[in-house]
Amino acid sequence: MRFVGRSPKIVNRQIVNYYMIQRVQTLYLLAIVALGIALVFLPVLQLVTPEEAEELRIYELGASGLTLITNEDCQPEVCLQGLWGLLVTTILIPLLAFIDIFLYRKRLLQARLNIFLAMLCLGYYGVLAIYIWQAKLALGVDWHILPWASFPLVCFVLTLMATRRILKDEALVRAADRIR
Repeated sequence: MRFVGRSPKIVNRQIVNYYMIQRVQTLYLLAIVALGIALVFLPVLQLVTPEEAEELRIYELGASGLTLITNEDCQPEVCLQGLWGLLVTTILIPLLAFIDIFLYRKRLLQARLNIFLAMLCLGYYGVLAIYIWQAKLALGVDWHILPWASFPLVCFVLTLMATRRILKDEALVRAADRIR
């Protein structure tokens, strides 16, 4: 076994490696963090007034709120900032994934947190559906999903893959303990 960088530490006849980046599930969790941070700043939905309306208005819905996009020269105007449910869900996804990376010694807790993270990723779409419904009723607009709206679904799949690898690690450790 070859170690790069800092030398390994031996604890109870086991080699503890300080670089947890070598675990595949850590890479999955880092990808979730990156996608979650991008989701905070990107709009996920466009709301457009119907063609028969007298004035064309385009709104963008994201974690920061509902923004009215006017001409390209003007600054966008924030219309609604009360989307705290979407904001909290969007911030919790990368935050929990980042915390989850450092729980590598408590694999069962890490797996449970991953399951909660997966449910949170699916809950994002529930919260988004509620806000789409409210905006459609209040503004009378049509909605178009942007590609960034798929980020929570990708995070969900990555979370399931990370959970599977964590549970495989736990099974491997238990098998090694049983052999001793």
